[in-house]
Amino acid sequence: MDKEKSIDVLNTLIEINNDRIEGYETASEETEEQDLKTLFSQLMKTSQKCKMELVNEVRELGGKPVEGTRTTGKFFRVWMDVKAALTGKDRKAILSSCEFGEDVAVSTYTKILKNDIEDITPEQQDLLKAQYTLIKADHDKVKDLRDMSS
Repeated sequence: MDKEKSIDVLNTLIEINNDRIEGYETASEETEEQDLKTLFSQLMKTSQKCKMELVNEVRELGGKPVEGTRTTGKFFRVWMDVKAALTGKDRKAILSSCEFGEDVAVSTYTKILKNDIEDITPEQQDLLKAQYTLIKADHDKVKDLRDMSS
C-alpha cells in the first residue's frame, strides 16, 4: 500500500466534505425557510464529522490534510447555482441544486470505494463505507424533499 496514494484518496474526500460544508453554510445564510435552515445545518454536521475523521486518518499516515474546497471543479459552480436559486427563494430550485451537489459527493465516494480500494487499509475502507452511508442518506433526504416540492 502506497502511503502517498492513501493520503491523496483521503484528501479528495476531505475536499468534497469541505465543499459540502461551505455550500450548506451559504445555503443556510440565503434561505429564510426554517426547515431548510435546519436541514442544511444537519447536512453540514454530517460533513464536519466525516472531515474530522478523514483529517485524523491523513495525519496518522503522516500526511497534511488538504484545506479549502475544489473551487476549480464542478462543485463550486453548483453552489453558485444554489446561491442564485436561493436568491430567487424558489424552494424546488434550491433543493435541485443541493441534490446535484449531493450527487457529486455520493459519486466521489462511490468511485473511491470502487477504484481506489487497494490504496486504503481495511479500517479506512470501513470508515469510508460508513461515511458513504451517511452521505447517501443525506442525498436521499434532499432528493425526497425536492420531489415533494411543487
